[in-house]
Amino acid sequence: MEKKLIRYLKNHHICPGLFKMKLKRIIIIGLLAIIQCNLRSQDIHFSQIQESPLFISPAYTGFFNGYYRAIANYRTQWSAMGNPFKTMALQLDGGFFKNKKRNAFIGGGLTVYNDAAGIANFSILSVGLNVSGILKLSNQSAFSVGLCGGPVTNNANYPKLIFSQQYNGEKFDETLPTGESYSFRKLTYTDVGAGLAYEFVTKKISEERDYITSVKFGVGAYHLNSPKLDYTADPLFYRLPVRYTFHATGLFDITGTAVSIMPNVLYQIQRPARQLNLGTHVLYRFKNGTKITGEKKEIKIGLGMYYRTNDAFIAQVLFDMGVFAINVAYDYNISPYKIATKGTGGYEISLRYNKLADALFAKKSEYKNTK
Repeated sequence: MEKKLIRYLKNHHICPGLFKMKLKRIIIIGLLAIIQCNLRSQDIHFSQIQESPLFISPAYTGFFNGYYRAIANYRTQWSAMGNPFKTMALQLDGGFFKNKKRNAFIGGGLTVYNDAAGIANFSILSVGLNVSGILKLSNQSAFSVGLCGGPVTNNANYPKLIFSQQYNGEKFDETLPTGESYSFRKLTYTDVGAGLAYEFVTKKISEERDYITSVKFGVGAYHLNSPKLDYTADPLFYRLPVRYTFHATGLFDITGTAVSIMPNVLYQIQRPARQLNLGTHVLYRFKNGTKITGEKKEIKIGLGMYYRTNDAFIAQVLFDMGVFAINVAYDYNISPYKIATKGTGGYEISLRYNKLADALFAKKSEYKNTK
């Protein structure tokens, strides 16, 4: 196959040395060319589904068994290309006006992420505000509707881009003219989204702890306003397609044991891409928390295995101390790109802090003014 390609290059007066370039160089140029031509683009993604709730649906804002939480995410992907995608994110959210007398309360949150990659350090900086309305349908179920929105800025060090006109027959010479008539520029637009979520929870009461069975479903839609991406002064532009998300998760404590199962399924559509990520964590509890005072927290460790269709197998390790948690993941690439990556996919880590409603004393503020 390689000999045929080299013969083709010679017949068309193209130096075979170009084929012999390091594969990572070719891939980088191809990725940057895609950015330049304003072709279809897709959003960031995290392998740790359970640690990226606000990027799955704004309805998950404040929709958890606690009062506030903060999650920091970091991901690096495809390091074999030399200039990997690096994504950093922060999620802050909480529930406000929770009270035993009321069946509804408000969720509020903030998301920030920065994604950068390539020789030109093409970056996306997003800041979003989230708000949700959460309604308790019964002692076992609740429903949420959420909205999000904020500015997004795309930028790059465009002089670092490399074009075919800069190939001098032996190598790429960045001092040569690019032959391009486009003038790239910084781009800022407003982005909005919405979502719905539902949760059903049952508890089996015991003296040492309550055994929980819960299921949660969420849907989301991001880029509802189809933002206009015009990287150049040219009249050509691209509309960012809507990203739809469909998510289901659960927590199933096995009664009388220290084992829990936490499955996750996430299906996303953003024209023309489709992505399915599914798998489960198996959790083992080393220590129970105190039900009344909450002075002692549960300590759990979890091992997870996930599969993202036609892309990667994902191994995860979770260490959860109740208030603090750390989750580490590694993607093993199985897509056609594995020829370049040699299986190396992405590393991901998340840190979570949350104020939980896991004990009677922790809920004391909810009992105020309930008479």
